[in-house]
This record gives sequence, structure tokens and C-alpha cells, in this order.
Amino acid sequence: MARVFNFSAGPSILPEVVLKQAADEMLDYKGSGQSVMEMSHRSKVYDDIIKEAEKDLRDLMKIPANYKVLFLQGGASQQFAAIPMNLMKNGVADYIITGQWAKKAYQEAKKYGKANAIASSEDKTFSYIPDCSDLPISEDADYVYICHNNTIYGTAYKKLPNTKGKILVADMSSDILSQPVNVEDYGLIFFGVQKNVGPAGVVIVIIREDLIRDDLPDYVPTMLKYKTQADADSLYNTPPCYGIYICGLVFKWVKQMGGLSAMKAHNEKKAKILYDFLDQSEMFHGTVVKEDRSLMNVPFVTGNDELDAKFVKEATAAGFVNLKGHRSVGGMRASIYNAMPIEGVEKLVQFMKDFEANNK
Repeated sequence: MARVFNFSAGPSILPEVVLKQAADEMLDYKGSGQSVMEMSHRSKVYDDIIKEAEKDLRDLMKIPANYKVLFLQGGASQQFAAIPMNLMKNGVADYIITGQWAKKAYQEAKKYGKANAIASSEDKTFSYIPDCSDLPISEDADYVYICHNNTIYGTAYKKLPNTKGKILVADMSSDILSQPVNVEDYGLIFFGVQKNVGPAGVVIVIIREDLIRDDLPDYVPTMLKYKTQADADSLYNTPPCYGIYICGLVFKWVKQMGGLSAMKAHNEKKAKILYDFLDQSEMFHGTVVKEDRSLMNVPFVTGNDELDAKFVKEATAAGFVNLKGHRSVGGMRASIYNAMPIEGVEKLVQFMKDFEANNK
């Protein structure tokens, strides 16, 4: 069977060259006589894999030497607790609520200190990014938290909030490596890898070293202390070895594609094809204000639930899969991450044009 065009929001499409290399190395990784899936995480051969993955990520993102890179488990959602546990020195944090994941992080943080929702776009179903130029930042806030790209709602920050000197923490799960990032703008960046980097099961934390504390409350689990993980070079316990290996292959692929500036140009070109069609279509409509549109996740609707369902069914049959919108918002959503080729978006738009012509 031919491969489909997979528009899933996560787990998501991976570059074919990466999948083929992983298949070629499945039984024998570089002459070791074993699969990465079965080798010891304490072995020299695996140590080389994780160190090279970190080096390639540092190269791609130009991560400064005073930031640690941690390969962890538990997904991005586990970081919703780990972040306040590790960073709440004063017991206060400010959250900007631009979607379901930021809201969940905020609710989790309330268990460990005083979390303030200082801005929100929930009044219009998270279809825009609030004005963050002059926010009521708490004087004693330990950090300001954002979700950089909102997978469900298709919004993204084009300009970072004015945190008035406070540390910025960002969930970049759905747009990491899609464009250049100035790491020094942030105290901590984290991302679940299953959207733009690798298979589900790995979460990566990039944290400034001065934020890694030893004086944490007794209730903080050993495994959730950044110091535990940093001191052990992400090998305190058995890491998600195979997932990290795939991430490493993807980092090399992004390098081969030309790095993050090239990825941004590639993603802008793809997104323009789809947004241009949505802007002129009589049947399909985007749901996000233009200035806040994501390059990664494009939600759209017909305005008719039955027509939406028909479209998803026919698109699936035609090889365009996972276009159904998140259950909380309905409609459709095309996730066009780094690995989605331009051809996939062009063919989707042609299918949408044909569907519109046939269902007037």
C-alpha cells in the first residue's frame, strides 16, 4: 500500500529518509550486532548516540553553553508539574492562557504555589493571541509561562510577551525546529517530541543552568528534579533510548535540509498554499485571526457539521488521513509539520477544491 499523507497533530509524520535509515539499522546498528532498541543505555555505543543527538540539537538551535539539554520521559504534560516544582522559589508564577495545554499547565501549577492567569484568549475560543505588550506581571513571579504554538487552535506567538524582566518558560511541543529560536530569550524551553522531532515517549528540556536548584521542597520526586537529570546527563535511569535515537536522526535530517532558517522558509511556503486557498474558498474557512496563524497547525471548517464529516471521510479514503479536528473544537485540522512535503499540501488543496466543486 502506498504511504498516505498524514496530517495528524501528534504522533505525527516523520521524514521518510529517517524511517528508512531506522529500518536499515533495526537489526544491526553500525556493526554493533544489535538493535538500538535492545542495547544498554550504559554502553559506549549508546552513549555516542545520545551525546551526538544533543550536539546536533545544540548546533541547530545555537544553544548556549550555560544551558543544559535534558532528554526525559513522561511527555510534555509531566513538565506541567515539574516546572512549578523546580522553578517556584517565591511560590508565584504567571500564565498566559492561549489554549487547552496552557490551561492544563496553569491548573497543575496551582497545586504547588500561586499561579496567576494574567491574560487569556478563551473568550473567543482561543482563536487569537492576547496583547502581551503590557501585562500585569506579578512583582514576585518566578516565571511567566506560554505555550508558543497552540496545536488544537492553530495560533502562534509572532512576538514574545514583555515579561518585564521575569524568566520566560515556553512549551514548544508543536513548533520546535520549525524556525530559528533565540534560546537566550527563555529560561526554559520544553517540548514533547512526537509532533516535529520523533516518536512519542520523549520530552526534551532546555534549561538555563542557574535555574537548576538543589534546595527543592522534600515533596519533589527525585525523578522530577532537573538537578537529578542534569547531573546524570539524562542517564539517571534508563532513558527512552530508541526514541532518542530517532530524534537524533531527525536532527541530522533538519541539518541536511539547511537548518532552521531553511525549515522556516519551507514551512512558510507550505502554510501559504493552504491559507491562500482558505482565504478565497466559499466553502472552507480558517478559524484563526490572520496575524496569529500557526505555520504548523491549520484548523478550518465548512460551517456545517455534516459536510465536515463527509469531507473527513472522503479525504481519508483519498489518502489524506487524520484531518479531523480536535474533539474539543470539531471541524478539520491539517498539521503540516517539518516532515510534511509541499506536495502533500498541494494535493490536499486540490482535493479541497474538487470537494468544494462537487458539494455546492
